[in-house]
Amino acid sequence: MKQKIVIKVQMACDKCKAKAMKIAAIADGVISVAVQGVDKDQLVVIGEGVDSANLTCSLRKKLCYATLLGVEEVKEKKKEPEPVKPKPEEEKKPSTSSTCSTGCIQLPVCPQYPPYPTFYEVAVYDPSPSYCNIM
Repeated sequence: MKQKIVIKVQMACDKCKAKAMKIAAIADGVISVAVQGVDKDQLVVIGEGVDSANLTCSLRKKLCYATLLGVEEVKEKKKEPEPVKPKPEEEKKPSTSSTCSTGCIQLPVCPQYPPYPTFYEVAVYDPSPSYCNIM
């Protein structure tokens, strides 16, 4: 049985807030710890089998002021699976890719530009440049 425990704690600074959250987090059965309230002075602890009185006493020992405001049972919301919506049939567009006779997909073919050339020009390297003639 999950339960939600709300404890009012005097947390004047960040150090006190961290100390209170650490004490609550190490208690047995705690699932989550949060700070709520208008003045951020309420510690909300959610867990299974958490002893709320013992937790409040532990907070009083370390922080000097802690009051148990409430304990309530947390009911889990069951999510209903969403029905599968049929996809609308898409209009078939002309394919821009070509396939070979076996059905594997080839590179895309663009109607605007011709395909890449299959031959390459080889540049000839001249080891004696003519611009370096220094006399």
